[in-house]
Amino acid sequence: MNCPRCQRPLDEKKYRGLEVDRCSACRGLWLDFPELEELESTAAKSEALAGTRDYSRRDSELRCPHCGGPMETFNYRAYDLPIDHCVIGHGYWLDQGEEERVLELIKKRSRDLRRSGNAEESWARFMERGGSRSFLDKVRDLFS
Repeated sequence: MNCPRCQRPLDEKKYRGLEVDRCSACRGLWLDFPELEELESTAAKSEALAGTRDYSRRDSELRCPHCGGPMETFNYRAYDLPIDHCVIGHGYWLDQGEEERVLELIKKRSRDLRRSGNAEESWARFMERGGSRSFLDKVRDLFS
């Protein structure tokens, strides 16, 4: 396969335990269809992976290195991170550094989900107590 950016041959490399195809020139990365989810799972538990991955789809200038067909660009999980993917489903193209950004965002998503779950538990405890404690104690419960 050739790089969809610079047309140079892609080299098979190990990245976080995955066999991926990397361009030695532009440092882009091709992930076969299931490999994006596998990459995400190296950074977070499965509950962080739930939800829509692609927002704001639009045509891409790239062609799929696997089939030569058209690709689309989407905003990864509603963040300002454009990722290209084969419309037939062969895989994803990540430009240099985007794989690290994916990992950062999925870690953030995991932290946010944990924080949200903790807040819901705190709110439930607060509601169970129903005013028997001081206001300051109730506020502390929200953040414990």
